[in-house]
Amino acid sequence: MKKVQLSGSSRANVGKKDAKAVRDAGLVPCVLYGQGEQTHFSVKTIDIERIVYSPDVFQVELDIDGKKTMGIIQELQQHPLRDTIQHVDFLELKADKAVKVGLPVRLTGKSRGVMAGGRLLQVFRRLNVMALPGDLPEAIIVDITKLRIGQAIRIKDIANEKLRFLDPNNAVIVSVSRARGSVDDSGDDDEEEEVVAETATEAPAAESAE
Repeated sequence: MKKVQLSGSSRANVGKKDAKAVRDAGLVPCVLYGQGEQTHFSVKTIDIERIVYSPDVFQVELDIDGKKTMGIIQELQQHPLRDTIQHVDFLELKADKAVKVGLPVRLTGKSRGVMAGGRLLQVFRRLNVMALPGDLPEAIIVDITKLRIGQAIRIKDIANEKLRFLDPNNAVIVSVSRARGSVDDSGDDDEEEEVVAETATEAPAAESAE
């Protein structure tokens, strides 16, 4: 997983009035929790936006008044109308303690079914997993090259011993449905075809689910 650095300053006071003053100063109130006492701090709005509004998920090296800690965003509060960042919760990371993370799903390859006129449907844009910080990939990479019309890739097809998926094993990640004008993409090698999925740089193969 990618890492990024973020500097912050401790907050002596907490509460709605103090949080408003922090935001008025161009900062975002934050809290770090998970190991011992909570640490309240603030970061520059422009700095946190670069992390939050990215398609990637990061492990964040927090530098709070010179004290460095690794953390990951666990909860984000945004203004209901303006979508501006109001508050961020960070979970402190420990190498030997699993953490829950929502990882982006990225598709690779050109589906045989799509090239035959089928319609691609990606159900999950993110998948929730539990894993040790050192085992977290940047994304869940799913190869759809051999995916034909009527086939789907499910969570159980991308099993990985280092990741525990928290969504149902039978849930469909991506599928190809028949569309008007599509042609028959079946062949003699139907029984031999596999739908291949991988996590980050690993590529364990799994049979396609009907």
